Amino acid sequence: LDVIFDQSVDGMEIIGGTQEYAMNANWKLLVENSIDGYHATSTHATYLDYLKSMEGGLTDVALRGVGKDLGKGHGVIEYTAPWGRPAGQWVSLWGEEGKQEIDALNARNEKLYGKEKADRIAYKNRNLLIFPNLIINDIMSLTIRTFFPQSPNLLHVNAWAAGPQEESAAARKFRLSNFLEFLGPGGFATPDDIEALEHCQLGYRNSEDVRWNDISKGMGLEQPAMDDEAQMRAFWREWSRRLTGSEETQGERA
Repeated sequence: LDVIFDQSVDGMEIIGGTQEYAMNANWKLLVENSIDGYHATSTHATYLDYLKSMEGGLTDVALRGVGKDLGKGHGVIEYTAPWGRPAGQWVSLWGEEGKQEIDALNARNEKLYGKEKADRIAYKNRNLLIFPNLIINDIMSLTIRTFFPQSPNLLHVNAWAAGPQEESAAARKFRLSNFLEFLGPGGFATPDDIEALEHCQLGYRNSEDVRWNDISKGMGLEQPAMDDEAQMRAFWREWSRRLTGSEETQGERA
């Protein structure tokens, strides 16, 4: 949270406007979807193709990072990615004026926090779960999302864009463009996710033989990668502990 909110010196703010939508799926599927590190390149291939089609829409940075169990059910993936970030990663689509602004922002953060943290703020993306149903996605834009079950197969979502209070009009334009293009019910990503999760829900309803999700990927690794599932197991361990009343925390149990 400090890395996210230290993007601003005057404080972060919720940008006016709320996204509200629903999915015919169990809310815990959206937990997994929000913090898994492997579905983006396949499920959201259309978005990446769209950016590739725009001259200067992507950098050559690889999609690579780590997954972390933060304890108490919280989890995060932190990673590099090729898209532009108003927090510090410039893409040539934003022009020379945008580059000057991003360079000044990174120089300011390096002076305030040192190069290591400034680079982390600028170039690392984060999908953060605060147990059980608060997601903060610090990616090509900054999004705060909550979701609540209405029934076992229906959930309601509320989401907001956020950004630094001192952000310029040009940077805010980039931020909101990224927010609308990728996130929310009218973007490239969320309709993909809704379609996938609703089909999962249909599959669970029609199959008595496949009653569990297997989220064992990366189990036992000292430092799981972003496309492993340590951050998802963090949620399920805490969920299980609260349902069963057990304080058992040893081993890879979910």
